[in-house]
Amino acid sequence: MTEKITTKIWDEVPEEDNPFAAKTCYCAGYDVYGDLLGKASWSEYIYLLFKLEKPTRQQAALLEGLAVVLANPGLRDHSVRAAMNAGVGGSTHASALMAAIAVGAGNLGGGRDVYWAVQYFQKCDRQIDQWPSTVEYFSSQEVEVWPEREHIPGFDPNGSSCPLPIKQSLSYLISTYPEPESHLQWLFNNRAALEETAGYPLAMSGLAAAVFLDLDLKPEQAEMLYMILRLPGAAAHALEQEKNGWRKYPFFGSGLVLTDDPNSASR
Repeated sequence: MTEKITTKIWDEVPEEDNPFAAKTCYCAGYDVYGDLLGKASWSEYIYLLFKLEKPTRQQAALLEGLAVVLANPGLRDHSVRAAMNAGVGGSTHASALMAAIAVGAGNLGGGRDVYWAVQYFQKCDRQIDQWPSTVEYFSSQEVEVWPEREHIPGFDPNGSSCPLPIKQSLSYLISTYPEPESHLQWLFNNRAALEETAGYPLAMSGLAAAVFLDLDLKPEQAEMLYMILRLPGAAAHALEQEKNGWRKYPFFGSGLVLTDDPNSASR
């Protein structure tokens, strides 16, 4: 009996001499290695995987730009620090990536923050005065496994003003997607008012949420892709710390000596 696999994403034609090896692979109807390879960009292929349709030129450019923006969250990001800890501690490379995913999945600028930010943008329908009632609406919804949200998703509860990289990213991404009715444009026009309503500055997760909405991604798709796009930086920093060793670990403290370190006298 032939096994039936139900998926709209992928289809394979097996090799004549090996039913367990694929001869032709189709993604949403496109021959991946015969048609897409060498013709489609990384962003176009990723969009096809998630949406099962080819992106427009502007959508592909928008996703490409967001991929650069998110590729390395930086040393201060919790998910990157988790990967660095795994690297310097001698854990496996897979452990470093899993640590980055685990720590970068939550409500504080992580994947779940994007998940909720997308829904907040959708629910508010670009009406700033709807944000307070939207907070109450989602707070009354079914309890989930994640910790209770302590701030409006997409904003930084520890920030004092919107960082320059977020402003620069917002301006650039708009240039790749010059749609006057886009969520990006609306966010650009109303950022200051939104920050005043939220009580906090815009976070990168909020910017990403607006991009994912313009790419017509669902909240769960946005959550997944956000975490994926942030992994390259975590991987690179983990490998660097693995090579440098704990003596050169950032933020360890200049001149700090561990009282129970038998090698402290030789530093």
